[in-house]
Amino acid sequence: MTPTRRAALAFAALAVAAPFAPSWLILLAAGALVSASVADALLVRTAPELRREAPAVVVRGRPARLRLEVETPLRRWSRLRQPVGPDLRLQPSEERGVLDAELVGVRRGRHPLPRPVARLRGPLGLGAWTHRVAEPAELVVYPDLPGARRLAAAVRRGRFREEGRRTRGPLGLGTDFESLRDYSPDDDVRQVNWLATARLGRPISNQFRLERDRDVICLVDCGRLTGAPVGDATRLDITIDVAVAVAVVADALGDRCGTLAFDAELRRFVAPRRAGSRHVVDALFDLEPVGVDSDYERAFRELTRAKRAFLLVLTDLIEPTAARSLVDALPVLTRHHAVAVAAVADPDLASVTTIEPRTAEDVYRAAVALDVLAARTEAAAQLRHAGADVIEAPPRRLAAACVSAYLRAKARARL
Repeated sequence: MTPTRRAALAFAALAVAAPFAPSWLILLAAGALVSASVADALLVRTAPELRREAPAVVVRGRPARLRLEVETPLRRWSRLRQPVGPDLRLQPSEERGVLDAELVGVRRGRHPLPRPVARLRGPLGLGAWTHRVAEPAELVVYPDLPGARRLAAAVRRGRFREEGRRTRGPLGLGTDFESLRDYSPDDDVRQVNWLATARLGRPISNQFRLERDRDVICLVDCGRLTGAPVGDATRLDITIDVAVAVAVVADALGDRCGTLAFDAELRRFVAPRRAGSRHVVDALFDLEPVGVDSDYERAFRELTRAKRAFLLVLTDLIEPTAARSLVDALPVLTRHHAVAVAAVADPDLASVTTIEPRTAEDVYRAAVALDVLAARTEAAAQLRHAGADVIEAPPRRLAAACVSAYLRAKARARL
């Protein structure tokens, strides 16, 4: 039970009038005002019926709708608020009568959604009662599944295109004929079915079936280097989005996908399986970076006896010394598997080196950025020498670049 702003103003007016009015009159008015405020609050002491419409699952960084609404007679007397933790954003968080808000999950994982708060104001506007209503809930924040499904749909339709590369029609041209389809300007001329073209009077291309039942495993590094921020996300957030995208594309192509997450210890493992993307998402969505150095050799030895597969190692290439343990451990994998190492390219570093410096501080900043980029280039060269493909791309393009590497490995029969 609390007084309202109107009650506070009434008490302030009494305080201003006190020097000019008899004390008994001021005391009488104050007592009446207190009684009226208490009675007003007691009229709304019963908790209202409140309906909350909130999603159980959201995608990191993508807005979802949350709605709070009290029963109609109390709407004009109520103010609603939905508390959220630091890993969620709600805008607006408070409203009168009905709260229609945009909810955004900032971090992956499971997050509590506390009980809503309804503050009811009495009919006189002098007293209010604050209620915690409804029940607490749990909100699950997943990686970027919609983006992964868009990539998979583009691959299925033969319209996948990595930025900066020409499309080649349906990627992963296999040897098994599947169907005929309309010609695309980017199709290889060898795909054109000339008999069907002559019969139908329009260009027709052959669609070939991709080789299926191959194994794809995403190795996700959760060590200290992956906790570095990139924009509003961490490097681990971005690499988990990539792992999910590759797993969803593998499902679409009929391959088996799995994952292994590690730091100094093995954190999660999902063996390759058909339709495995759901299991990959469930295994990875709530992982957080750990402040220890990753033990690559221990993680890689878990896969030495696995069937030949395409292994995508998602980590960070900061400089040659930090990458040394990764380079030393890679032969454990490259003897048996097709291996690609993927890392997030920091767009801020590239921008610093291209902006014309105006102060001495800008010159020093550019020099440091160039040193870091040179160190990353050297680390990437060492990894290539050890037998791995190296993929570096900005956050928004890394998933497409890794999918492209996976498809190239399929096309070259490396799996």
